[in-house]
Amino acid sequence: MHAAEDVGTTPARISDEPKSRPASNDSSPPGGLRRLVLRLHFYAGVFVAPFLVIAAISGGLYAIAPTLEQFVYRDYLHVESTGPAAPISEQVAAAQAARPDLAVSAVRPSAAEGRTTRVLFTDPTLGESERLSVFVDPVTARPVGELVAYGSSSALPLRTWISQLHRHLHLGEPGRLYSELAASWLWVIALGGVYLWVRRYRTAWARSAAAAPRLWTVKRGARGRNRALGWHGAVGLWIAIGLVFLSATGLTWSKYAGENVTDLRTSLGWTTPSVAKTLSGTDAAPSGGHEGHGGHAPAPAGTDVLDGNVGRIDDVLAVAANVGVSGEVEASIPATADSAFTVTQTRQPWQFSTDSVAIDGATGQVTDESRFADWPIAAKLTTWGIALHMGILFGLLNQVALLALAIALLAMIVLGYRMWWLRRPVRGAQRWGRPPSRGALRGLHPAAIGAIVIGSVLVGWFVPLLGLTLLGFVVVDMVVGVFQRRRASTGTSR
Repeated sequence: MHAAEDVGTTPARISDEPKSRPASNDSSPPGGLRRLVLRLHFYAGVFVAPFLVIAAISGGLYAIAPTLEQFVYRDYLHVESTGPAAPISEQVAAAQAARPDLAVSAVRPSAAEGRTTRVLFTDPTLGESERLSVFVDPVTARPVGELVAYGSSSALPLRTWISQLHRHLHLGEPGRLYSELAASWLWVIALGGVYLWVRRYRTAWARSAAAAPRLWTVKRGARGRNRALGWHGAVGLWIAIGLVFLSATGLTWSKYAGENVTDLRTSLGWTTPSVAKTLSGTDAAPSGGHEGHGGHAPAPAGTDVLDGNVGRIDDVLAVAANVGVSGEVEASIPATADSAFTVTQTRQPWQFSTDSVAIDGATGQVTDESRFADWPIAAKLTTWGIALHMGILFGLLNQVALLALAIALLAMIVLGYRMWWLRRPVRGAQRWGRPPSRGALRGLHPAAIGAIVIGSVLVGWFVPLLGLTLLGFVVVDMVVGVFQRRRASTGTSR
């Protein structure tokens, strides 16, 4: 929820406090807390909402990007050839022949009939985390095209463009501040809005159940600002959990808060395990009888190590499949003799585990493995959360839900600004809606004030952009308060 639920701050409006209560009750701890949350919700909603608009629009596009990618690049991803697939080594060799100027680094074999194999090359002219992907018809072993792929998800150009728009507006590292600011405040605005809406409902229901607003829906007959407020509160309640989820997972990708999250996970042993790629130079430990496919003789003398390893890729994939790492996988192809092949299951819809193994190509022995079942629970939750945020975990259903969430968030922001506009005086010089009343902290117990200050400092340290902008709100609010008091005293003296 992104603009203030500011009912009850002018005589002409219906207060959310019972009329039978003394006016001083609003300065009691509950009333003081409400006014504090209300003022924070208002300022954050007004000033942070523009960043959230950008994040919601780009995020909605990012959510459906996997499906758009399948449609836009269907000629690269799909072929009409039928029949048995050629050996992976032949497919990789065909891609190498198409790009002899680059070094092959990995392959993503076709996992279903009618789908192409991706052969990935290291290209020094590309940006960070980018590789050139040559698409090969698995039946004919002929390249059908090439595109730049980005990141561990091997996103193609359209999805990459949308991803970078959502992440940093194509402005590089400085642009990441916008997305981190939006993610830092989203959970605060959402939880604050839930508190205000539920408290308003409970207070009004205690006064008169018949006249109370509805909690989960909009009351019939509501008009004007009350109708906007009803939609704002009800929709916000429906999507609050989703907004908090997006905020939490978004912060894991951020620069400053993300570094703190990484440090915390490392200190608690919650990092995502990975397999060791370096071979010790001695015989690897037995792998349960999966060594020996064809003898795995060393590469012939004078043969480049990388080319020799390309010839072993089919045996390596067979070993990985025998130990349960199969389906949609990416297999790295080492360029040095002291490095192992790694075969890793990629993120796919409705796949909740991703195992990895390291394999000595010369012997066919598994030298290391990372089983998802053995990961710390925090690492599992992080992996699931990232896949859910990316619109991958539950496929099209996941993408539609994220798109709907983005649309609902945009509607919430529009309703919030509409309430602010409708709150403006009908007559007078003031053109914009007024903020909620001041003095919230004065109505709280000193212990409560201390707890709020300490909590704000701790949260602000862990989520730096939240802390800095919150401090900015406080400073601006204090300056405005001083200015208003001086203007009021000047007017009185005249």
